[in-house]
Amino acid sequence: MPFILSKLVLLGLFVSFTAFAASAQACPGCTQDAPTFAEEFDSMDVVVISRLIALPAKSEKAAKDDLPLGKFEITRVLKGEKAARPKEAITTLYLGEAKVGTSFLILGIDPPKLQWSTPLPLSDRAPDYLAKVVKLPKDSHKRLEFFHNYLEDEDLELARDAYNEFARAPHDAVKALKGSMKHDKLIGWIEDKSISLNHRRLYLLMLGICGSEKDAPLLEKYIKSPNRKEKQGLDAVISCYLQLLGEAGLPLIEDLYLKDKKCEYADTYAAIMALRFQLSDGKAVPTKRVLSALHYMLERPDLADLIIPDLARYEDWSQADKLFALYKSSDEKTSWVRVPVITYLRVCPLAKAKDLLQECERIDPKAFERARSLILAKPGAPASAEESSPAAR
Repeated sequence: MPFILSKLVLLGLFVSFTAFAASAQACPGCTQDAPTFAEEFDSMDVVVISRLIALPAKSEKAAKDDLPLGKFEITRVLKGEKAARPKEAITTLYLGEAKVGTSFLILGIDPPKLQWSTPLPLSDRAPDYLAKVVKLPKDSHKRLEFFHNYLEDEDLELARDAYNEFARAPHDAVKALKGSMKHDKLIGWIEDKSISLNHRRLYLLMLGICGSEKDAPLLEKYIKSPNRKEKQGLDAVISCYLQLLGEAGLPLIEDLYLKDKKCEYADTYAAIMALRFQLSDGKAVPTKRVLSALHYMLERPDLADLIIPDLARYEDWSQADKLFALYKSSDEKTSWVRVPVITYLRVCPLAKAKDLLQECERIDPKAFERARSLILAKPGAPASAEESSPAAR
């Protein structure tokens, strides 16, 4: 393999575990907690809205020998018009005790002899919502314009679905909604302690898009708070803060979470994740300035390995000597730093990197061999618990 190509491959493998930070996720830590209705519909042959017309039989014989089957009448076909028709009666497994006439969502596969899913009860508003969902365009921005109106809807199923649509959307699509975002509602949701953590992360992302410097004091309150509950979703709080203040907001984060060696690991890691978001999607703070903030982690040998792949990914070779010094001075408590240092030096284009690598091999041949086998065996994964990231410690 040509030298340059091998360098590129090695760099790609080295930074693989930070790929999430560079992906087009809507926000740092926004995780989809369930498939969206649209995703479920795409995998089905038939989607219908039905009303319950008969509960399962409750005779003693039925209880012993038969599955509890409810009877339903199709009221609306959302997908699969050739396989199902309105007013058609269907039976499927049903374990509930809803009132006759209640609306349900039922999914079917394998026509012509359809197999029906367990029915999902629907609110009065849900059928119209679902009918609109199946007609939405694939374009992420236009889809989010619709779902934006259902965030924190009183119908929890609709609110859940709207959140998950945002969680799976590209960051650029969320940014395109800036003109439609309801600033005051976002502030209220962020301050509402009953809002789920995942939802709060999303609303912080959105505030970072539509907010202004006037919102910074609220975020500072959370950033400085000793109350763990107030700091929930700290990575998203910091990300929002930096989006609003840019480079001017960085000194506070450095002082509290990067320079302070007594700072709790969880808080420091949250700050690192927020800075990674700036490198990949945020862009409110210049890349060079973000990297200089990450340099403070090299003063904390027990956590230095967290940011070495970031330095390599963004081609910051200014810390080669510092990393080699960490390698030489590492002990049993910080030995995991040696493998990422070796890998950083292997992709470093500076002339002195080759000499530093030879010295690394002389100092600790076993660490040098582990670094090589790590890349070859399983890209991005630790070779052993000894080299695991502190996140797994």
